[in-house]
Amino acid sequence: MNPQADFLKTLSRRSLLQRSALGLGALGLSDLLRGNELLSGAVKPEADPLAAHASHFAPRAKRVIHFFLNGGPSHIDTFDPKPALAAYAGKPLDQNFTTERKTGAAFPSPFTFDRYGESGLEISELFSKTAQHADDIAVIRSMYAQVPNHEPSLMLMNCGDSVQSRPSMGAWTTYGLGSENDNLPGFIAMCPDGLPIKGNENWQSAFLPGSHQGTYIDSKQKEISRLIENIDHPQLADRDQRRQLNLLAQWNARHKATRLDDRLNARIQSYELAYRMQAEASDAFDISREPKHIREAYGDGVHGRQTLMARRLLERGVRYVQLWHGKGQPWDNHENIEPTHRKLAAEIDQPIAALLTDLKQRGMLEDTLVLWGGEFGRTPTVELAGGKSKLGRDHNHYGFSVWMAGGGIKGGTAYGATDEFGFKAVENPVSVHDLHATMLHLLGLDHERLTYRYAGRDFRLTDVHGKVIRDIIA
Repeated sequence: MNPQADFLKTLSRRSLLQRSALGLGALGLSDLLRGNELLSGAVKPEADPLAAHASHFAPRAKRVIHFFLNGGPSHIDTFDPKPALAAYAGKPLDQNFTTERKTGAAFPSPFTFDRYGESGLEISELFSKTAQHADDIAVIRSMYAQVPNHEPSLMLMNCGDSVQSRPSMGAWTTYGLGSENDNLPGFIAMCPDGLPIKGNENWQSAFLPGSHQGTYIDSKQKEISRLIENIDHPQLADRDQRRQLNLLAQWNARHKATRLDDRLNARIQSYELAYRMQAEASDAFDISREPKHIREAYGDGVHGRQTLMARRLLERGVRYVQLWHGKGQPWDNHENIEPTHRKLAAEIDQPIAALLTDLKQRGMLEDTLVLWGGEFGRTPTVELAGGKSKLGRDHNHYGFSVWMAGGGIKGGTAYGATDEFGFKAVENPVSVHDLHATMLHLLGLDHERLTYRYAGRDFRLTDVHGKVIRDIIA
């Protein structure tokens, strides 16, 4: 008598395949839980997509912090002085400007520009504190986008495509490099008081593994328990949570064994990361542990707090941190641009300057890439509403400015130019794809080699475009 043979005779082909798959799933689970058994502590999967790995070549930058001024800051009023506008104030400009809304006469900047640093880089009074770091900054004054609308321009700037759903720059960065901290997300997006336009699509992973999705933090909150939802379990102790996750992992492995769906891997890893975050995240986001003079340097406002939190995260190995100015489109100033831009700039000028100083003092600026900008710029002509001016500017995707600092950037540089009025990029035009290619290059990644196969083709952040802007690299 052979019990094993008798047992096999009772199995249908479907049942046999299912049981075999479960066996393979169990093998996969044992590999997933290698080294330390689940019951002994936190789990580190061998195939962890966020594990740090080598770049294509020696990087200049290891991490990125991106200040996103959602709504579109005016380049003419911040980092691209246009004195010629003053001579035409209140007069029509002799150019055919096609704008989204009706605009009128030339509208010179109400803000003064000064030269800063040894480089003499011209910067508006709006960012007079940031300007103290002029010799660390490279301003690209010849950016251009594709359309004068927020939603597609946000997607283009963040994800490299204005129409199709594509992974964000932060997701591509963690896909290419991983993270340097097992207990924190590799990509974090902070936006106070709610989500920006397009919400979490701005930091999506799209077809990349879900673990590369940005983790959203509402930085308006001050208490850790509200800043990071569910950071502490209200009933279970640490060991009980560990046992609960162990059981969940076993169920997930069985479930996964009968299906082909990579999303389950991301879910398993997210549970484990959430468990490991409980101790580390509480420390990273607790700025009360910083010396008083550091907190005062950043300022007590929400942007000071979130910028200081961002530095603490970068210090702990988080690869990409994006800091949004706020929900909606705060910089979308179609009217009263002078008082509104002044108020908004005052909220972030001090924190940005403090961050650059802080990174430099800690020896981190040299390998931290700082990016500042929005999704497009604004018109040099005044916007008309009902035929009347409300002293604001319309959207302008033909020419605008961003700047970068640290991470291999040649400071004190102004690259490219818009025309004499600031409407269109005319000298060394830089596309968003060029910007992304340059950022990846500074991170040690070749934008043409960083690809992911999906739906039968190899995708990349820059699609079939992009060239590295070598003139701004030190």
